[in-house]
Amino acid sequence: MKKLAVSVALALSCSGLALAEQPKQIRIGVEAAYEPFAYKSPDGKLVGFDIDMANALCAQMKAKCVFVEQEWKGIIPALNAKKYDAIISSMSITDERKKAVDFTDKYYHTPARLIAKAGSISGTPASLKGKRLGVLKASTHEKYAQKYYAPAGAIVVPYDSTQQVYMDLAAGRLDATSADSVESSVGFLKKPEGKGYAFVGPVLKDPAIFGQGAGIAVRKGDDDLRNGFNGAIKAIRANGTYKKVNDKHFNFDAYGA
Repeated sequence: MKKLAVSVALALSCSGLALAEQPKQIRIGVEAAYEPFAYKSPDGKLVGFDIDMANALCAQMKAKCVFVEQEWKGIIPALNAKKYDAIISSMSITDERKKAVDFTDKYYHTPARLIAKAGSISGTPASLKGKRLGVLKASTHEKYAQKYYAPAGAIVVPYDSTQQVYMDLAAGRLDATSADSVESSVGFLKKPEGKGYAFVGPVLKDPAIFGQGAGIAVRKGDDDLRNGFNGAIKAIRANGTYKKVNDKHFNFDAYGA
């Protein structure tokens, strides 16, 4: 009986140790329709800069990322409904979004541009009068379009995904779109359906709308997780992990100035 008790105690002890050694899980909300940041490979696997960056940050925090896919328009409400713990999905840090969530420091910053048929418009608000401008619903691009292009007569058309925008742009159902310059270059311009299209006009700037880069969103008051991510961002920037992830996807520094 004593031997049995010792065996049971040892088994429980080992089991407890095994459980203690399991990394904690952080559920990450992501919209998987934003190449090259977060999208599906042909075999259905989540891939992209955001995915690799999330995994690198989780590893630095000795945690495991568990990805939860979510359409963009509901990505913040789903975070606040505790469907996941954080959003790592190229979300711009803006004052409006800060009313609903807390943000980490930025983990990258790339500019926004207009895309249209080469030579069709100049890119000024006046050149978009009567034109159909496709944008991602509930995005900074939609807010920018409503502020600058709609008053000049542009018809702003919101979509649930950038892929739908690009399909309609290529089919001629849209005249232009506003999008992240890196995502749109990889996700549209460099693909066969993007032939004949180009960036038009200057880089789109409005810090009040586009913010100061993409950050990780967490629920209001979740300071432990936010601080953990901030520490991890600094650590992987310092130890070279950030550069490895960056160079896998880009030939420039996505972190920005």
